[in-house]
Amino acid sequence: MTSVQVDEQHGGHSAAVNEPEEGYQRGLGNRQIQMIAIGGAIGTGLFLGAGKAISKAGPSLILAYAIAGLVIFFIMRALGELLMYRPVSGSFSEYAREFLGPFFGFVTGWTYWLFWVVTGITEVTAAAAYVQYWNEDIPQWASALVFTVLLYFVNLISVKLFGELEFWFSMVKVTAIIGMILIGLGVILFGFSDAGDTASFSQLWSHGGFFPKGIGGTLMTLQIVMFAFLAVELVGVTAGEATNPKKTLPQAINTVPWRIALFYLGALIIILSVVSWTVFEPGVSPFVAAFAKIGLPAGAGIVNFVVLTAALSSCNSGMYSTGRMLRDLSLNGQGPKFFNTLSPSGLPLRGTTVSAVFMLFGVFINYQWPGKAFDYVVSFATISGMWAWIMILCSQLVYRRKVNAGLLPRSDFQAPGYPWTSVFALAFIGMVIVLMGIDEDARISLYCAPIWGLIMAVSYFVIGRRNPSAFARKTEVIDATAAEREPADRAPQN
Repeated sequence: MTSVQVDEQHGGHSAAVNEPEEGYQRGLGNRQIQMIAIGGAIGTGLFLGAGKAISKAGPSLILAYAIAGLVIFFIMRALGELLMYRPVSGSFSEYAREFLGPFFGFVTGWTYWLFWVVTGITEVTAAAAYVQYWNEDIPQWASALVFTVLLYFVNLISVKLFGELEFWFSMVKVTAIIGMILIGLGVILFGFSDAGDTASFSQLWSHGGFFPKGIGGTLMTLQIVMFAFLAVELVGVTAGEATNPKKTLPQAINTVPWRIALFYLGALIIILSVVSWTVFEPGVSPFVAAFAKIGLPAGAGIVNFVVLTAALSSCNSGMYSTGRMLRDLSLNGQGPKFFNTLSPSGLPLRGTTVSAVFMLFGVFINYQWPGKAFDYVVSFATISGMWAWIMILCSQLVYRRKVNAGLLPRSDFQAPGYPWTSVFALAFIGMVIVLMGIDEDARISLYCAPIWGLIMAVSYFVIGRRNPSAFARKTEVIDATAAEREPADRAPQN
């Protein structure tokens, strides 16, 4: 907590609460924050993963996305409340450290770093595979190398350039989905194209009903659905570099419901009305199937380009977030001091560089051993991403309890329905984790978690022995800072 926030606890002014003391430049404007938020909610999970989910649940997948989308909104409102209390780039890692204890902050920071490294590995490798759609002669490793290096240098120039690139990546995805919805709606209403004779909203219930695989089939798709929403919380990491976080972040978070309604529910309703759910297969993009049914020969190429941008967008986000997470851990004594330094333009150069090297190493692993071992590593992304959500919700519950007790200032952007919305979201995530244990394909994620937890526990013990101050509770640090500053802070009032 900054000295300004300590002052606010003791009756000082709140106007400067948003001023960063981390050294970052506030280079992300409202336009870029909005598109980063949209891009975080739209990824390969929708463009590719939805095919497998449709084959498992049929049209009832729409309901699964609606319920999961509501949970995501609760998570984002909880995050928004914390962000307006203290907008920092460490985001949920910082909040876990302050409200749940140093161990949880330590685990959250490193887990989120690993999440984005693993995600970056998979996405840049996928992007290289998408390039081969147009030219099979281009080696996959060469494309992966070019993409990784290119995005690395983008993230080294300025945070504004990162935001601009993310803006256009997101714009491509948004344009593709809106185009698909408009074309599909035209086919349904006016009957043109090859799909005009069969396209109808009745497709949603005429092939075995809305729940053709039963409620159980719908429930078993929830882990796929939640995976599609991973990275929506990335907007929280931008808090320390947003030009006006008190305005832009609430606006971005409040758009979550309509984004999910349009880009997920709207797209799925149209696609499943144009093409019967029985046509879809795992590994086949529902967008490709819909374009093929409509009779657009360029459809597959269009979707391939969109998915390529989605993969590059995710890798770009990984480059951005990993460097900031490593620096946040370093500043708190929970990571190597090597990552403390910022570049003259206010960028965490060293953290971004090390993360990029790990991503390149992952591409090498995928090139050498593309079998099950790599799939097991990738499966960790789901459970690690949900850990960040759990920490956001738990931190918000503790924060609000302290606010109600008069110990902390109230946020300007309170989550509605406290505490029930956060409790419901936690219970829902718990149910998804149980379902992952039942699903043979997803179970491996739960095997990875205890191993990573053991690594974290041992690391926490070793670092704590060498540097006990690194794991002093955040509240103790706040109290100590307040005690040191109180005479100076109160002097002008006399």
